[in-house]
Amino acid sequence: MSKLAILGGSPIGSVMSPKWPIWSQLEIDMVTDVVKSGEWGTNGPRQVEFEEKFSEYCSCKYGVMMTNGTHTLKLAMEALGIGPGDEVIVPGSTWQATASSVLDVNAVPILVDITPDTYTIDPASIKAAITSKTRAIIPVHIYGRVCDMDAVMHIAKKHDLWVIEDAAHQHGSEWRGKKVGTIGNIGSFSLQLSKILNTGEGGVCLTNEKLLYDRMYSLKFCGRETYPGSPQMQSGNFRCNEFAAAIGIAQLTRLTEQNKLRHENALYLEDKLSKVDGIGILRRDERVTFQAYYQLPLQYKQEQWNGIHRNKFIKAVRAELNGSFSFSTPYTPLNNSELYSPFSKKTHKLSEEYCKAIDPSRFSMPVVERAYKDEYIGIFQHHLLAGKYELDKLVDAVVKVRENIDELATVE
Repeated sequence: MSKLAILGGSPIGSVMSPKWPIWSQLEIDMVTDVVKSGEWGTNGPRQVEFEEKFSEYCSCKYGVMMTNGTHTLKLAMEALGIGPGDEVIVPGSTWQATASSVLDVNAVPILVDITPDTYTIDPASIKAAITSKTRAIIPVHIYGRVCDMDAVMHIAKKHDLWVIEDAAHQHGSEWRGKKVGTIGNIGSFSLQLSKILNTGEGGVCLTNEKLLYDRMYSLKFCGRETYPGSPQMQSGNFRCNEFAAAIGIAQLTRLTEQNKLRHENALYLEDKLSKVDGIGILRRDERVTFQAYYQLPLQYKQEQWNGIHRNKFIKAVRAELNGSFSFSTPYTPLNNSELYSPFSKKTHKLSEEYCKAIDPSRFSMPVVERAYKDEYIGIFQHHLLAGKYELDKLVDAVVKVRENIDELATVE
């Protein structure tokens, strides 16, 4: 009789993880207060409060709350004066908005590879991609690892480039004691529902530079002044609303405690899973003084699993856990993504030269492609808030699948 649950054997058992998002009476009371106040939008007091509290949390001078994390990237580039004729270096493994926001200011996204041991942007690939047209780098602190910000900032300083940190996944991570999103010129954060700090939908930019703050506030506020005589930039409406800001304030009260628990559980799982042949743990840079997690990233080593593909392994482990545990595979490489499709919009067809420059298929990124096809396994952040007894079920499931590798090979 088969031992693996996917072939009819007895499963390990279901994992009980907290349902996301986590909320309490605090969110209800704060949203109710907004309803009663009649101030539902247009830079109300809750938005100002959230901007101030999140900036304080990150030890940063200025915060600008916006509609979402895509618009934060776009307005960051506009505030920096990035536009036609400019190139912006972006990792090829990220949510499509990191690159599409570059297109939205009529600049050229230059897709580069990632490092095989962290899956973050590769400094060597950044150096190789720099031309006389390069104006900015967007390092993405992705899943559960921070970019090598020493290398990024060194390159940026040497070549006089702007740095926009995409920190959508890692509210609270620290590089040498500094919160990510405060190291470059501008930090961009998503507040979308799945993120570890969420308002349902929303985004926020951080900066320590007053001029950039004034420009971004004008850009989000239909081009209005931040204060009499402040810089103005023609724009549209990228304002968030008071309901989202109220939820953000409430969610922020839990972030430190939740981040600590995720960190503790991530280390616990890495220690246990590192003992299983064929499961790799991504490198932890000693300069990362605190690591927050959108996902816990793992590396599946197919050659140590007798050539059995990652997806079959995931299917078998989920069966052991009665489908109660969710795994993630990485973002589709941007050089072959249905969502990152520049030529699907007439607005990007500016000229034959521009179309050639923005064609994603011209970029080769072997590490990005290998991680996507074969290697990456992500554990969603809400599972990292479960008790260790529940996480032990995951470990037991992985061990069981490994011990029955011959059976796994027969799974369709």
